[in-house]
Amino acid sequence: MRQKKYMLPESEIPTHYFNIQAIMPNKPLPFLHPATKQPLKPEDLYPIFCKACADQELNQTDEWIPIPEPIREQYAAYRCTPLVRAYELEAALGTPAHIYFKNESVSPAGSHKLNSAIAQAYYAKEQGITNLTTETGAGQWGGALS
Repeated sequence: MRQKKYMLPESEIPTHYFNIQAIMPNKPLPFLHPATKQPLKPEDLYPIFCKACADQELNQTDEWIPIPEPIREQYAAYRCTPLVRAYELEAALGTPAHIYFKNESVSPAGSHKLNSAIAQAYYAKEQGITNLTTETGAGQWGGALS
């Protein structure tokens, strides 16, 4: 039988977020402030995002952003979700490429959204924010944040 599921051991949960913007030779155009039409600054986002999240969102220089240990500890409760080899899809496509997908159905929220929600809640708590508000469509994001 061929191996289909690949699991990353907890000891290999990432210690840093990778910020692709830092290595892009052609940086994305900056977000513009809706009132001033000038490039958005992190402090423009502070009324709606905690400082750490706003700073990360607009960061185009740091290639690696450390993941605080309390976030990594929370990730260990459900990560890493299995990587699954799609042998049947490879055969149907007639491709020599190996195709993998992440099985996020094993996540408590049923999606990858918990990865971001845990970090956002952590950074908000560190800043002293006690209430978080969100919108949700299918409920995954709201469930993850709660």
